[in-house]
Amino acid sequence: MAAELFFIYDSHCPWSYATTPLVNAVNQSLPEVTLNLWHCAYFSDADGENTITKQQIVQVKELSSVNFSPDYMGKLSHGKDSTLCANLMTWAVGKTPEQALSLLNALQAAHFSDGNDLSEQADLEDIIEEFKLSVPAKVFNKTKLTTDAAAQVHEIYALQDIIGTQAIPALLLAIDDELILLNHNFYLQEPNAIIDAIKLELNNHS
Repeated sequence: MAAELFFIYDSHCPWSYATTPLVNAVNQSLPEVTLNLWHCAYFSDADGENTITKQQIVQVKELSSVNFSPDYMGKLSHGKDSTLCANLMTWAVGKTPEQALSLLNALQAAHFSDGNDLSEQADLEDIIEEFKLSVPAKVFNKTKLTTDAAAQVHEIYALQDIIGTQAIPALLLAIDDELILLNHNFYLQEPNAIIDAIKLELNNHS
């Protein structure tokens, strides 16, 4: 029996940030479940018109255990652009998959805890140095997605058609040929609870 978890997210999405602890818990407790991190580039907008409201942050804080720094809150009215992070994460998943989840956690911490926009190459340099990554220049083209990142977005579109929702984030459990959409909202305040839910699905299909 093959089991995989697909995490469809955007690095700049507060709800994705709140869902990442669930992915961390699964990765730590269920190493037999292959993890697929798919950045959907929802906030990939060179015009910087994507903004997040204070009301959205209040909802995330009420339903999860994550926090947002004053630096981040002070920039809510600024447009968000996750193009570089989509390029970087897609590259990392392909080239250094063992570091990809830790890299995502570091990017989200930088953005939501430190108020780092993560929209310019200079914003990413400290994290890239920390992870000792040799990143190709194409990743830092902030005007467009790399070919690999764009291809992944199209794969996400196809998957969203199958599951019947374009909402992000999304957690999909694939067991052999069956796809199961997990309701991450049930587990945001208690990430470890998703472990039991996945174990139940695995037992039902064993």
